[in-house]
Amino acid sequence: MNRINLAHLEIIGTQQTLNKMTDKERIDQLVTDYHALKNEIHKVIIGQDDVVDQVLIAIFSRAHCLLVGVPGLAKTLLVNTISETLGLSFNRVQFTPDLMPSDIVGSEILDESKQFKFIPGPLFSNIILADEINRTPPKTQSALLEAMQERRVTAAGKTYDLPSPFFVLATQNPIEQEGTYPLPEAQLDRFMFNIWVDYPSYIEELAIVKATTSDIKVSLQKLLNAQQILEYQELVRRIPVADNVLEYAVKLVAKTRVNSPDAPQLTKDYITWGAGPRASQYLIVGAKCHAALRGKYSPDIEDVKAVAKAILRHRLVRNYRAEAEGYSMDRIIEELL
Repeated sequence: MNRINLAHLEIIGTQQTLNKMTDKERIDQLVTDYHALKNEIHKVIIGQDDVVDQVLIAIFSRAHCLLVGVPGLAKTLLVNTISETLGLSFNRVQFTPDLMPSDIVGSEILDESKQFKFIPGPLFSNIILADEINRTPPKTQSALLEAMQERRVTAAGKTYDLPSPFFVLATQNPIEQEGTYPLPEAQLDRFMFNIWVDYPSYIEELAIVKATTSDIKVSLQKLLNAQQILEYQELVRRIPVADNVLEYAVKLVAKTRVNSPDAPQLTKDYITWGAGPRASQYLIVGAKCHAALRGKYSPDIEDVKAVAKAILRHRLVRNYRAEAEGYSMDRIIEELL
C-alpha cells in the first residue's frame, strides 16, 4: 500500500475517533493535530511562527485574514503550504486594476446545445489567496465582500454556494500605494485578523537562503480533511466562556469609541473611529480558539489579550495628532490593554 493511501486511511481513522469523543477529548485531539500541522508547515516555512499561529486560529475560527507585508516574505508560499497540509483546494488570484467581478466569481457561457452554462471562477475553492487586494477597483472588491460574508456568490441573477470550509487570505503591500484602491471600512471589518508579516531574523534568513538555493524538495503530508476542519470549527464555537471574559472583551472594544463613557483620555486624544460589535465577537471566538490550541477548555482574559492586536489594528482610525506624535496603532492598543 503506498504512502498516499496510508495517509488517507489515517485521516479516516482520526475522523472515526473524533466522532466518538467528548468535547474535552476533541480539544486534546485538536492540540495534537495543531502541533503536527505546525511541524509540517515549518518544513517549508522558516520562522514566522506568530503568523502561522494566527492564520491557523482564523481557519479554526471560520474567519478570514489580511496579511500586510512587503514582497518576498513567503506570504503566497505560506498559504499554499497550509492548504496542502490541510488537504484543501487552493486558488491564487492576482488582483489588478483591470480585474472584473466575473473574473473571480465566474460567468455564464452559451454551450453547444445553446443553453447557458455557469463556469465557476477561482472563488470556488476552500482557500483563496487574494494577492494585493487593494490593487483592484471597488466593484471587484465588493464581489469578494459578498463571498466572504455570505459564503456564496451571485452571477446572472442566480446564487451559488461556495465550498466549505471557505477561507480568504488577502495580502497588501504597505509601501507602494500608487494606483491602489484602499479597502473600505466595511470590507476591512470582514477580516478577523490584520496580520503584520515582518522581516525574518538574521538566523532565519540564513536558513531560508540555504533551503531555497538548493535542489532539496520537501514533500508535505495531508494531516486533516475538510470535514475534520468543519468539526473543529464547530467545536471552537461550543467552548464555554466565563462572564468576566465576555465583559472584558466588550469593555475593551467600548474603550476604543470616542463617545463611549468607558473611553479613556488616550482614545479621545488619538482615535477618530473605534471598533464595532464584530470586534467583540471576534475577540471571544479568537480567544476560544487560542485557548483550545493551548489545551485549555475555556478562555481567560490572557487569551483575549493574545488576539487583541490583530483584531483591533484595522478597526481603529487614528487622528492626525496620533500620526504627528508617532503613536502607532499597536502602541495605542497596548495602552488600552
